[in-house]
Amino acid sequence: MTDPRHEHSRGQGADSGSDPRPRPQYGEYATPAEQRARIQHPASPSAAPPVAPAAQAAPARVPTAVPAARPGAAVNRIVTIVLLAYGAVNVVLSVFSFLDLAAVADATYKVMGVPGSFTSTPTTQAWGIAAAALLVVGFIVTAYFSIRVMRRGRVSWWIPLVGAAATYLVVSVCLTIPLMGDPALMHYILGR
Repeated sequence: MTDPRHEHSRGQGADSGSDPRPRPQYGEYATPAEQRARIQHPASPSAAPPVAPAAQAAPARVPTAVPAARPGAAVNRIVTIVLLAYGAVNVVLSVFSFLDLAAVADATYKVMGVPGSFTSTPTTQAWGIAAAALLVVGFIVTAYFSIRVMRRGRVSWWIPLVGAAATYLVVSVCLTIPLMGDPALMHYILGR
């Protein structure tokens, strides 16, 4: 489609070369009002401002479709949230247990069949508090990275598992130190 205004002027003086511009295509030299009239659309008050001819000649870019969510994304999200919820409950219950480490050790001795009772020392309470604090910090770090990776749409179900394993490894060291210094447990281990 060419602009009728330019075709009329081309018809009279196109051979004489009075207009140095190349022949218009698709109405690129037409004003927005002329373009609307040509395609038979009524003028609207929110019409777009005129665009430079070079921009009009460029092909329009078609927006690409947003990729659909992967089918496993919902399963990944559910498994991650369930593992984090289970971890949160476990942390809350364990923290209260670690704050009274002597009572937990006595109960463990009874289950294991260790004769005698745990001898609490001044450092026992400190190791219990350290274990509880490390457990809470480990859970917070694990939850932070799990949620961050999950929001990016990546696989995140493994992070709570690795975070729990790493945290409990450190926490078990904190619990083993006071237990290995207890005479009742050492007598039980060496006596076997």
